[in-house]
Formats: sequence, structure tokens, C-alpha cells
Amino acid sequence: MVPACVVYTVLILAPMLVLGVPPIWTQPEQVHLSYPGVPGSMVVTWTTFSEAESTVEYDLLGGLLFNMTAKGHATLFVDSGKEKRKMYIHRVALTGLKPAATYVYHCGSDAGWSDVFSFTALNDSLGFSPRFALYGDLGNENPQSLARLQKETQLSMYDAVLHIGDFAYDMHEDNARIGDEFMRQIQSIAAYVPYMTCPGNHEATYNFSNYRNRFSMPGQTESLWYSWNLGPAHIVSLSTEVYFYLEFGQELLFRQYEWLKKDLEEANKPENRAARPWIITMGHRPMYCSDDDQDDCTKFDSYVRLGRNDTKPPAPGLEDLFYRHGVDVELWAHEHTYERLWPVYGDKVYNGSRQQPYVNPKAPVHIITGSAGCKERTDKFNPNPKDWSAFRSTDYGYARMQVVNSTHLYLEQVSDDQNGDVIDSIWVVKERHGFSAWF
Repeated sequence: MVPACVVYTVLILAPMLVLGVPPIWTQPEQVHLSYPGVPGSMVVTWTTFSEAESTVEYDLLGGLLFNMTAKGHATLFVDSGKEKRKMYIHRVALTGLKPAATYVYHCGSDAGWSDVFSFTALNDSLGFSPRFALYGDLGNENPQSLARLQKETQLSMYDAVLHIGDFAYDMHEDNARIGDEFMRQIQSIAAYVPYMTCPGNHEATYNFSNYRNRFSMPGQTESLWYSWNLGPAHIVSLSTEVYFYLEFGQELLFRQYEWLKKDLEEANKPENRAARPWIITMGHRPMYCSDDDQDDCTKFDSYVRLGRNDTKPPAPGLEDLFYRHGVDVELWAHEHTYERLWPVYGDKVYNGSRQQPYVNPKAPVHIITGSAGCKERTDKFNPNPKDWSAFRSTDYGYARMQVVNSTHLYLEQVSDDQNGDVIDSIWVVKERHGFSAWF
């Protein structure tokens, strides 16, 4: 015979064991920041799995907690996998922020609030010297550099992060649950500094829908291409994937090219180039590389560099466009390695001088940093690189960049395999910017 007290316990607990505890579908998660390109502003983006209000409560660090409120909106995103999972992407723009001031915030609604985070509003001064973390190809599995990046971000080492394509590996997998988990992983970086992105090849499934819906970059092209200013730099983010996924519409390739041309023309107006002398591009697939994998960048007739002749009309590449408009530094990923190039144009080296190759270089400087860590591991190099290959490493890691002033820019590569040691660094020094600087 079962004691009465045991019967009582079973009767009370049984419904809980059967029904479980329902999840809070209105609880915010995957919180990340982006800079909309307007001084004194920041966009907060997050996800819930049921409809809820979109609210950010915030105030200056040291002030009355959550004294200010901003409202936004949520967009329903339905993943194209078999389950057709629904998620609500919330976006709230904070405006009127004081430059260089630190704010404390949380996001959500009375149906559920996020953790408390903080950020420093970007300084809109032309004398600002912004600091960036740069990397691509960071996955949900084997994200080796993630912990170091998390710590350095929370030590206030960066003003923004540039993630140069390829997220999660892949965001659409398991009906977009891999994307959810990746966005949770990077929250400890992206909820504290603007997390600026460009698309890579691993985002292509369902016409890049997971990428286009989850991030909130400036402009009207769903984060595919855009530009923004910070300190003495004009930063251009682009999609190299328009050269490879023509099934999603060849018009995207031509639209981006025309946009790039107009954007660079505007950036090169004398008053604009004087204010923002550095033009820096970020795109996923490089024009050049010396990896031993037969990727586009290993070929002389690279699509990204020279364009495609099999489209109607033929699609122009990016090298001549960037050279004509005096692009100073070109940031790439895709190859799971680090490679620094000598100043290069037309497959030829154009160093500033033999002793000081990056002082007044005669062509753009290319940096490839795609070894942050993913399930595909690192790549191998061709044992016989071309003359333009200056430094190569297969270590896991990421890059740092500081645009110090109108003439000096610093770049370095961190090896996570070597406990955070800096394994390569350069100063790019330019007394002149623009097309005329090449001569």
C-alpha cells in the first residue's frame, strides 16, 4: 500500500511532468547593436518568438536607470525551412545620444526584458580615432576566437566590429536554429558595440533571407551593401556574392555596381575627401589570395577583380573601380587564413618604396582575415605565392584596425593559437588620398 503522502506528491507533480514549463516566447534574445550612420544614434535589434512590443529603456551611465524610453517596431520573419519557423525581429532607433557618452539599456516589453547592457555612443568628431575588430568566417561550431573577442569588447578595446561575411555555418540550418544560437553567442560582443556586417557565401540559402532579416545595417538594401562614416574614414560594405549567385537576379550585381560608383564619387568630392580621407571597403571574397583551394581569388581572371563576361551586358569587376576612386584599404575574408598583401593593382606590386612599402603606397592595401574559427577549420597556402603576398598565417585569429588620423592607419593580426600575440602589424601612411596619390 502506497502511503497517502506519496500519492499526494505524485498527484501534484504529474501535471508538471506531462505539461512541462512553457517557454516565455516574448523574452528578448539575440540582442545586437548597429550604427545607422547618423551621428548621435544607435539601432538596437533583438528577437522574440511571439508578438510583443518593441521598447528600449535607457539612460546615461550613472544616471537614473531606464529614465528614457524609445519605441520601435517588429517585423515577422518566417524561415523558409520545412518547419516555417516564425520569429519577430525588433528594431528600435535611439537618437539624440551624446557623443562618447556611455549608456545603460535593456530592451523588450513588460512581457519580457533582456539583460542589462551598455554601449558608448560613437564620437562624430572628424578627429576621432576609431578602433575596430575585423574578421570573417566565425561559426557556431569551433568559434575559437570568440572568447577573446568577447573579453576584449567588454574591456572597451573596440568602437565597432566589422564581421566580413560568413556567420554561424549556417544560419538557415536546423530550420534557422543554428542562426538563433549564433546570434546568442555573439550577443556578448554585439550588444555592447555596433556589429557591422556584410554577406558571405554561407548566407546564400533562401536568397540570403536569414542574413537580410536578422541584421539592421544602414540604407535600403537589407544590409547587402551600404556605407557609413566614422572619424576620418568612409567605410563601404558590399556583397561579393552578387558575382556568384546570379540565380537571385543579375540586376543585383549591376545595381550594386552603380551604387558603388555613385557612393565613391560622392566620397571623392573635394570637401568630402578632405573630411574623410580614408576610404575603406569590406567584402567577403577577396580579389587576390594565395590559398591552395582553387577559390575565385586564386585565379587571374577573378570575378570579383575583373568581372564576368557571361552576363548581358558583361558585368564589371571591382578592382578598376576602387583604383580609380582611390580606395586606400580593402578588407576581405572567405579564406580561412590571414594574408597581408603588398600594395597591388593589376596583379603587380606598387610599394611606396623598398624600405617603406606602406608609406605613400601606389595602390590599395589588401588584408584577408577569415580565420576567426568555424567547423571547416583553417585552409592551406599555395607553397609558391605571387610577388604581392607579403605575410601569411594559418593560425586562428582576427585583426584590429585603428584609423588614427588623416594620414596614419594601423593594422595588426592577433593569433588566438598563440594566446593573443600580435603576429603581424603595419602602419599605412598616406600624405595624399585619392586617385592622384597613386602617382
